[in-house]
Amino acid sequence: MVTLSPSLKDRLSTPLKIGSFEVKSRVLQSPLSGVTDMVFRRLVRRYAPESMMYTEMVNATGLHYVKELPKIMEVDPNERPISIQLFDCRPDFLAEAAIKAVEEGADTVDINMGCPVNKITKNGGGSSLLRQPEVAEAIVREVVKATDVPVTVKTRIGWNDKEITILEFAQRMQDAGAQMITVHGRTRAQGYNGNARWEWIARVKEVLSIPVIANGDIFSVEAAVRCLEQTHADGVMCSRGTLGYPFLVGEIDYFLKTGKKLAPPTPIERLECARDHLQALWAYKGDRGVRQARKHMTWYAKGFTGAADLRGQLSVIETVQQGVELIDKAIAQLANGYELEEEVESSFALA
Repeated sequence: MVTLSPSLKDRLSTPLKIGSFEVKSRVLQSPLSGVTDMVFRRLVRRYAPESMMYTEMVNATGLHYVKELPKIMEVDPNERPISIQLFDCRPDFLAEAAIKAVEEGADTVDINMGCPVNKITKNGGGSSLLRQPEVAEAIVREVVKATDVPVTVKTRIGWNDKEITILEFAQRMQDAGAQMITVHGRTRAQGYNGNARWEWIARVKEVLSIPVIANGDIFSVEAAVRCLEQTHADGVMCSRGTLGYPFLVGEIDYFLKTGKKLAPPTPIERLECARDHLQALWAYKGDRGVRQARKHMTWYAKGFTGAADLRGQLSVIETVQQGVELIDKAIAQLANGYELEEEVESSFALA
């Protein structure tokens, strides 16, 4: 049975302070490329109304050459607290993009210095900045000068096992003006494989005075509590654990605030959420939203009899009606007494 130690409970009893900005939750929803659009964020916020949300990462160079903001940068004026995440290797372009992010309504601006995928790192963005600390420092300084909201950084512990540079790197980000740092406890070389090395997050916390958020392997309330106990971090950020499970941020937040665990959603409740997600994506993006919904639908469909077949069918839907009919049929079968079955959960690699 998971419990909150008195020291942890006391440490997390106050709002999270990011510079001059306060957040009433110590649990954050990670920015996820191709996932954390406004539709997804609304679902997460349904269960975690006080948690910080992040947009998908926005390319500052691309933003420089367009007249209209990309849809992934769109935020609801009512969805606060909200951060817009940017990536690039050009300090001037990032400063320009940060100004636009604040105009769009961002409460903070986050700089991605951790994405491991080749198409980002080969152009000098994401985790490649771990190998260019001078550039990373210049980026933070320029963005801080350009905006009046807190600037934060999300990164990893290093490029590979021979280049774990997070302690010096994090110190440089703080010195440059970053008001919070989120550390994913893996190297760039690990991608999403192996275990997150929370011990490095603990070491970062020891050397910084700004808030440190722990990221990596936060798939449950129990994992979040273990991570916070081991790292002494100021909060946790949920990533892959929310794929097909937008309840997670709220479950962790509720436990940290009350010491009590919420009952997990039933398979029917998860499928009802999937249906809401599908319909909202279609309403927001049309047919493109339905195509994007396929991956989400397969993430929801697990843990009950017939889930594997349902996943296969949902992965090829062409219309919102098809998807709704499949989900409604599965809900009806579950309501009529289908029993749950144990399924091995897959780890979903992010593009």
